Amino acid sequence: MTRFYTEKDVAELLPMGDAVACVERALRLLAEDQAVNLPRQRVRVDKLLLHVLPAGSAELGYVGLKAYTTGPSGARFYFLQFDARSGELVAMMQADRLGQIRTGAASGVATKFMAREDATRVGIYGTGWQARSQLQAIAEVRPIVSMVAYGRDAARREKFCSEMTEELGVPVRPVETPEEVPQDADIVVTATNAREPVLRGEWLKPGQHVNAIGSNALGRLEIDEVAVTRMSFIAADAIDQAKIECGDLAAVVDAGKLSWDGVHEIADVVGGKITARRSPDDITLFESQGLAIEDVAVAKHVYEAGNAKGMGTVLEI
Repeated sequence: MTRFYTEKDVAELLPMGDAVACVERALRLLAEDQAVNLPRQRVRVDKLLLHVLPAGSAELGYVGLKAYTTGPSGARFYFLQFDARSGELVAMMQADRLGQIRTGAASGVATKFMAREDATRVGIYGTGWQARSQLQAIAEVRPIVSMVAYGRDAARREKFCSEMTEELGVPVRPVETPEEVPQDADIVVTATNAREPVLRGEWLKPGQHVNAIGSNALGRLEIDEVAVTRMSFIAADAIDQAKIECGDLAAVVDAGKLSWDGVHEIADVVGGKITARRSPDDITLFESQGLAIEDVAVAKHVYEAGNAKGMGTVLEI
């Protein structure tokens, strides 16, 4: 029996706290070689791109894939979840919200393991769809007392800050210039679709942690070369994926200012194989492109929680 879950179902069944726990477990399994994750594959047909991310884990009990298209008419996201023993297709779900929550949760996990324990202030670049889940996730893992946000559109910036203040119960204040974002922040987030850096290295201060989530193509840059070279520790979702997708890091590697040997995988940090922060003054960076195994883990939660509640439409397949 296959159940179909809508975007509304996913939002109801996947609260951020649970998503953070799911992603953390997935990364631990990856570190323990109990999960398989393959890099995103892309197929271009004229102006349309098909993106596919497969992964699975016997410990999770599922294998699955996210497939989505992007093109002139927008984006469409779907996830397929299969039972790892029988091979039965147990769930299909719309996956735009799933991906948004999972991406935020990954930054939450990275913040938990890489930011200072006493981090309480956040600065974010971006006021869109992905920016919301970033703040939600960080608020799950640190006792945040204040946030600031910058976006180019002043009206959108004000609206975003007002809505996030109400949702999180934490003051979120708009700032008018990019330089102000990291000024008093312990945690800095870049959640943009920028092709030129929005965060410059000279603005960073000792002890800060940066979550950069928007550089998911080689032509996209959110942080500059100075910022990358100032980092005491750099983690990516997966190095093989970062090599083909992370413009922030690839540009610095190509310039001879960074080696891929100096980039670590977030799963190894979560799994305790390596320590990200050795000093309170270290500046740390998490570069997020998104892993399929994270999708499998959060989709497992949606399916099992939805099944227990009798939610979802049963499909005759």
